[in-house]
Amino acid sequence: MFGISEIAILLIVVIVLLGAKKLPELARNAGKAARILKSEAKAMKTESDTAEQQAACQIKQTPPAENTSQTGPRPGEHSPTGDTRTHGSGPTPT
Repeated sequence: MFGISEIAILLIVVIVLLGAKKLPELARNAGKAARILKSEAKAMKTESDTAEQQAACQIKQTPPAENTSQTGPRPGEHSPTGDTRTHGSGPTPT
């Protein structure tokens, strides 16, 4: 991209235009900006990875859908209320 001579010429031009007193301040600000950019990129990557892991975990933990087409307990099973009758067999109690 750039050779050493081109970089040296650019540095000399920058020193002449900006002055030697402002260069340390500019370098310091550029370093701060680079650190902030790096930390934000790392935070975004961590947040993205965490969201993907949570989504994968939720998919694994979701129980399969149960068959809800039945209206009552199977013959011989007890209902949650303790009623052992099956629906549709026999007269309806009053």
